[in-house]
Amino acid sequence: MHTDNRRIVITGVGLAAPNASNLQEYREKLLKGESEISEIDLRYFGKAPAGICSFPETKYRKKKENKKGTRAGCIGVYCAHEALASANLDINEYDVSKVGVYIGLTEHGTVETENEVYNISQYGHDTAYWTHHHNPRTVLNNPAGEITLSLGITGPHYSIGAACAAGNASIIQAVQMMRLGEVDMALAGGISESTGSFGIFASFAAQNALGADEDPKRASKPFDKNRNGIVISEGGCIYVLEYLEKAIERGAKIYGEVVGYAMNSDARDFVLPYGKRQAECMRLALERAGLKPEEIDLINTHATGTKQGDIEECKAVREVFEHSSTTYVNNTKSIIGHAMGAAGVLELAGNLPSFEDNMIHPTINVEELDPECAIDNLVINEAVKADSIKVILNNSFGMLGINSTVIVKKYEKS
Repeated sequence: MHTDNRRIVITGVGLAAPNASNLQEYREKLLKGESEISEIDLRYFGKAPAGICSFPETKYRKKKENKKGTRAGCIGVYCAHEALASANLDINEYDVSKVGVYIGLTEHGTVETENEVYNISQYGHDTAYWTHHHNPRTVLNNPAGEITLSLGITGPHYSIGAACAAGNASIIQAVQMMRLGEVDMALAGGISESTGSFGIFASFAAQNALGADEDPKRASKPFDKNRNGIVISEGGCIYVLEYLEKAIERGAKIYGEVVGYAMNSDARDFVLPYGKRQAECMRLALERAGLKPEEIDLINTHATGTKQGDIEECKAVREVFEHSSTTYVNNTKSIIGHAMGAAGVLELAGNLPSFEDNMIHPTINVEELDPECAIDNLVINEAVKADSIKVILNNSFGMLGINSTVIVKKYEKS
């Protein structure tokens, strides 16, 4: 084992979001603040706002294969193929035994288990009607494994359970494995199939943390004084990560360079976040990137629309960036909802094009800003044109007090 300090860049982005199935469409809608959050009616639970993805599910594998696999696997396979297409890369340009697949998940298996329990309830709960596909569908490595099956990748694959910090955690894991020389290239990202689980909606409702509004598109309102909780979304986003020299050699488009990251734990509460530890996480990521707070041009916040969660993150941002007057702040969940394990990577993807157009997409649905969430340069309701965007800091935090920060820099030829 060895450490490798070669620079690592993002050369491909494949995604399925509640309002788009490719990066260009996604970016256009984010800049316009176009939400496509809708209302769904869940078995046992009833109606709730949610983000549902629409993408060509049979573009890369047949309907029969999708039926055999999982919704998370279906999203993952689509995003992985789209990421490679975005990178203009044939997987066989690499030794497939040296390609890693790292997928962040908040939860997995609840959808499949709930469905099976419901199915056998139609037959007197006779477990003879329980599908033999259940075990491979519910093992935690399922979405990552389905990607390797589709692409013929024989290198390592696994899922990373890091609550809603899982998307960022997947990027961090991929970078670390590349720097250890374990893999030469990685597919890293996150997936959420949570809109298929009534239990997740019921749990957030029991915590008084499920967002609601007469208009579902306005239900996700981080930082607004009248916010009332999370809007649950499905989705996925996967990146192609390569060494910089390899990307240059093959003339690849470079979306950004991963220059810093950090993860830590609150060690404080099952659910409630802690701004002090979030601030420590951001500081550690900055230190590793060799950057000062004033060198960050844009912060994408994790803020989910819960009362205390938004306040704690705002405290942390103010603490770390109190002397930075040029750092913009935005929030993507206000537009697409909370995509759980995919949240960090989907939100980062939506901001990466800022390196090209210097535009910052807005945080929408803020009618009355909560004074406790007031942050300098918070972009509200309308997109803003910046002089220059060269460094983005992406926050993702999760239950059991897990925090993550990833810093991505614009690639510029030296």
